[in-house]
Amino acid sequence: MTNQETDKISVLYVDDEENNLRSFKATFRKIYKVHTAISGEEGLEVLKNNEIQIIITDQRMPEMTGIEFLTKVLDFKKEPMRMLLTGYSDINAVIDSINKGEVYRYLTKPWNENELRSAIESAYEVFALRKENKELLKKLEIANDQLEFLLRQRLLS
Repeated sequence: MTNQETDKISVLYVDDEENNLRSFKATFRKIYKVHTAISGEEGLEVLKNNEIQIIITDQRMPEMTGIEFLTKVLDFKKEPMRMLLTGYSDINAVIDSINKGEVYRYLTKPWNENELRSAIESAYEVFALRKENKELLKKLEIANDQLEFLLRQRLLS
């Protein structure tokens, strides 16, 4: 894998329509590392075997809705940013996606390439900031532990 390939944002797109998966991959494969899955179950397998930063899923799929898929994702991977994509303006789906699936963004089908690219880029910015904050918090905890140790040493001497 080239260095350029490892620097690409890793996106998982889950949709039960093969044409949508092909279209997404053809549109974004040059700028993102694109993974696709035709079902929620397949999407979970992709997540278990790959480092994914952004997840985009269709809402209306047989066997597992997009919200159900995103809720299952939260059980084992909280880091990826999650977006729900649907052709139906179902307000209950929007509310559930925000409350249950902790969705970053809700988008409608058919998707607009520029709008979707912008949503992926902004989601990645949030992803990167959260990761950086997590790393800084770890460093701060280590520094606090070291300071506490030094203070105890001085008090005992």
